[in-house]
Amino acid sequence: MAFGRLERHSAPQPISEINMTPLIDVMLVLVVIFILTAPLLAHSIRLELPRTEGAVPGTAPQSVMVVLNKAGLVFVDDQPLAAAALAEKLRAVAATQPDTEVQLRADASVPYGRVVEVMGQAHQAGLRRIGFVAEPAAQP
Repeated sequence: MAFGRLERHSAPQPISEINMTPLIDVMLVLVVIFILTAPLLAHSIRLELPRTEGAVPGTAPQSVMVVLNKAGLVFVDDQPLAAAALAEKLRAVAATQPDTEVQLRADASVPYGRVVEVMGQAHQAGLRRIGFVAEPAAQP
């Protein structure tokens, strides 16, 4: 008489390792999102513009944007410049396009004297049109 071996099927064993593939996929997607959005966030200059009821959006056919941030640093078209470089840049703009409007965006905490200095540099460069950029007043 032959005795056969009775096979027993055991229940599947639990997986003792973490499946890393979904975690890696999610992390790679997040890295791509951060890579794409980081330059957009770093490109803008944070300002707290003064608010007024008379702020009306306007358009100028030719304009150069001059920004003064809280620290008193000057940016022209989102590029940081020193005081001497600002005067040269404004002279170059005035030489090529004398009717260019300077759109001055100054943080509300910038001292008035610093704003006047930048206005004086623009005037000495030959730019006579200066527009002050402000935010509309909050609606009650």
